[in-house]
Amino acid sequence: MPQTITIAASKVRQGGLVLYTTSMKVSDLVSDGFYSVETLDPENLNDKGYQRLLNKARAKKLADYIVKGQDSQDAFLPTSVFLATDRSIPFDASTNTIAIDIGAVGPFSVVDGQHRLEGLKMASEKDPRVLDFEVPVNIAINLPKIAQMCHFLIVNTTQKSVDKSVEQRIIARLSDALDVEDDLPSLPKWIFNTVERGEVEKAVKYADYLNESPDSPWHGKIKMANTDSDEATVNQRSFVKAIVKYVLTANNPLSTIVKDFEKEKKIFLNYWKAIAAILDDGNAAVLYKYNGVELFCKFSIPFFIKLQDRGSFTASTMEGLLRSCFDNVEGEYAGVGHPDWWAKGGKSSFLNAGAINVVSQEMAKALHKSSAGGAIEV
Repeated sequence: MPQTITIAASKVRQGGLVLYTTSMKVSDLVSDGFYSVETLDPENLNDKGYQRLLNKARAKKLADYIVKGQDSQDAFLPTSVFLATDRSIPFDASTNTIAIDIGAVGPFSVVDGQHRLEGLKMASEKDPRVLDFEVPVNIAINLPKIAQMCHFLIVNTTQKSVDKSVEQRIIARLSDALDVEDDLPSLPKWIFNTVERGEVEKAVKYADYLNESPDSPWHGKIKMANTDSDEATVNQRSFVKAIVKYVLTANNPLSTIVKDFEKEKKIFLNYWKAIAAILDDGNAAVLYKYNGVELFCKFSIPFFIKLQDRGSFTASTMEGLLRSCFDNVEGEYAGVGHPDWWAKGGKSSFLNAGAINVVSQEMAKALHKSSAGGAIEV
């Protein structure tokens, strides 16, 4: 690359900070000596770096996405890279250009965007066409190293990623459109795999069904994406995550034995009706929070296996089996089948992930004990 690069830019003042907003080709950005990443070394007390360690897998995902989009020309990367130098860069107001003398101001420090730059570098090594790909860039000038570190901290602690519930909704919509839309853009592999599997789409529909059905114990209790509700007790993201993790898995028969999705949702609703019939006395607040969701989604695996053997998925059948199960739970968690156990401030309020696993295991033992037959002959 030439020693001096002249490119169009806009001058931006933010308090005492002067930025040049521009775009640059990947060929310039990844050239030798153009930028450096000052990584924090926690074992070196004299270290002045501030960047996190590079995650190669994260960079590779971006690289794969950029390369995939070259043929269809639909790869895009709208988020700007933030570079900084403690030197000055001349700005020509008459032409709105800056002249970057690499020898004088380089290498630039990467305040934000090291994974993007590494991904673009990896992509250009796979496909030379990426070298002409343009990237939005913000360049801060006259910024001392300590100020660069402060800006890194600000950027990475005040910027908020998209809410998980919104992400789930977008993935669900993409899954729904996968087979009917011809102009879907290239997606990063990890997103495409999630969209293609369709489990998030199904889980969102499960949550919607429970939240919207008038006879559901969850009616109006799930806080959906971009909504405010004083009556909601759990976020959509938590419920959907639990459904994907425990209900829509290969070892849970619900999604495999029922070929009708409407019946599948109805069975899941019957399950929660049976739970509520036993445990919801009007004060079992924790039943409708994270701990209740996590425990009973997890317990649905052995429970639906047992129901599969019986061949009945009615709410009354489930209620009878649950009551028998609760009656056989022993030890520290024997109260799990009583409404008081699920009251605010009760034992269920203080369960951590490990305790939830133990409770689920004890319930599974009680479930098998309640339906065990007579003597076993071998």
